[in-house]
Amino acid sequence: MQTDLNLRPATPSDVPQILAFIRALAAYEREPDAVLATEADLLRDGFGETKRFHCIIADLTIDTHTTPAGFALYFYNYSTWRGHAGIYLEDLYVSPEHRGKGIGKALLVRVAALAVAEGCPRYEWSVLDWNQPSIDFYHSLGAVMKTEWKGMQVSGEALTALGAQSKEK
Repeated sequence: MQTDLNLRPATPSDVPQILAFIRALAAYEREPDAVLATEADLLRDGFGETKRFHCIIADLTIDTHTTPAGFALYFYNYSTWRGHAGIYLEDLYVSPEHRGKGIGKALLVRVAALAVAEGCPRYEWSVLDWNQPSIDFYHSLGAVMKTEWKGMQVSGEALTALGAQSKEK
């Protein structure tokens, strides 16, 4: 049996698969009903006039059958302290039946290579505190856990209320 891995930029035709991966990741992260994104959202924001994210698809070919096995979805952020853009990995997912084959590492490495090639001094992502296998895996690649910084978020009604306080309308 011959197995080949191909990492490629996602195309608009991959949008249904990207959404399926996002839903599978949400289920794995114990939030199966949290995904509100639609194919139209992904098409607009990943492949539209204003590109808000980038995505790499991992295709696995076993003998002559090719199947999407995972994905990495990332976007650029900016560090004012460093004066450079960085990359934030929003989602990394490999289908359960394809785990342990080096696909997750290959996706992480590909995005790291993009960061290096583009002069990004920082490559970041988040991991749930209960996901010890992923934490151990990331540590094995040289990633370090931030301990002094805690993520903050405002969403839903709280975001609407906060935005309504703006004097600029």
